[in-house]
Amino acid sequence: MIADATMGATIGNYRPDQVAIMLASKSIDERATMPSTPIRRIAICTGGGDAPGLNAVIRAVVIAAVNRGWECYGIRDGFNGILFPERYVDGGVLRLTRERVHGIGHLGGTMLGTTNKGNPFHFPTRMPDGSVRDLDRSDEILSTLARKKLTPWCQWGRWFPDHCRRTAQKGLRVVGVPKTIDNDLDKTMTTFGFDTAVSFATDCLDRLHSTAESHHRLMVVEVMGRYAGWIALHSGIAGNAHAILLPEIPSDLDIVASHILAREAQGHPYSVVVVAEGAAPRNGHTELLAPAEIGHAERLGGMGEHVAKALQERTGKDARVVVLGHLLRGGSPTAFDRLAALRFGAAAVRALDEGLTGVMVALAFQM
Repeated sequence: MIADATMGATIGNYRPDQVAIMLASKSIDERATMPSTPIRRIAICTGGGDAPGLNAVIRAVVIAAVNRGWECYGIRDGFNGILFPERYVDGGVLRLTRERVHGIGHLGGTMLGTTNKGNPFHFPTRMPDGSVRDLDRSDEILSTLARKKLTPWCQWGRWFPDHCRRTAQKGLRVVGVPKTIDNDLDKTMTTFGFDTAVSFATDCLDRLHSTAESHHRLMVVEVMGRYAGWIALHSGIAGNAHAILLPEIPSDLDIVASHILAREAQGHPYSVVVVAEGAAPRNGHTELLAPAEIGHAERLGGMGEHVAKALQERTGKDARVVVLGHLLRGGSPTAFDRLAALRFGAAAVRALDEGLTGVMVALAFQM
């Protein structure tokens, strides 16, 4: 591991500002390096779901690259800017300058666009007969990058660990940044976007307490997170939820119902229940809005409705469901996510400058 304190002071033996560079597919004590050929141009690619802080990372990467005399380019919508350049009036690969990224750090979303159907090693491709096949189009992407002399690049998204390993094996220098509101990536204390999602969900729970209490209702709040319960757990605790259902722990709705009735017997005739979208009751299954398809994972959703119906039947209480969904992805990043994103972006450029490849930058708390 390479630990790099980017700002702030040491408090005892605890340095809360450390940014570490972790290997994606090897032990963290190894380094994956490439020959230290001079870097002149780098590419940025954003893939998977958007997360607050993406623009802040883009800004940090561009500024850090320009400070080294490098040119910086952004690929539109994952790898679509390379594979389908004809779709873009101003081109699928954009030159990024200080001026172009000025003032974007506080904005949500990503100025480059993104897609969750763009895994280059499993790219959904329509065939002449109208069928869709899962094809490996990575060589097309790598040849285009080489032709444009964009050999080192920064990438972030849910597919990063697999992309990082496989693209590095093909000889391309690549560094990843941990982006997901779900906070479900290993080797990092947090991912950027997570704090913003939790803060918004907590604010929503605060608001729902008052209306639930006024009507003596049961409020069930479904949050994102896929098969990780971090958003549900953190926002549920911070927002004083009376029950939190997580994917990691199969839930017993009879116990939850008993708790709700016990609260009512104690003079608290309302309850707020937080449900992670990937949660499942004991002896039950996760609810899906759509099954997996070529190039795209299954779409989770509906567990909030399932839980509300089951608890209403068990308790006799009037239940309402609130699905926060993509509201958790939108909006401006919190101060924490802005700073984390800036640190990640700067660390990614330092990793490229040091000749590292096949690595992911991470926020590490060390004692």
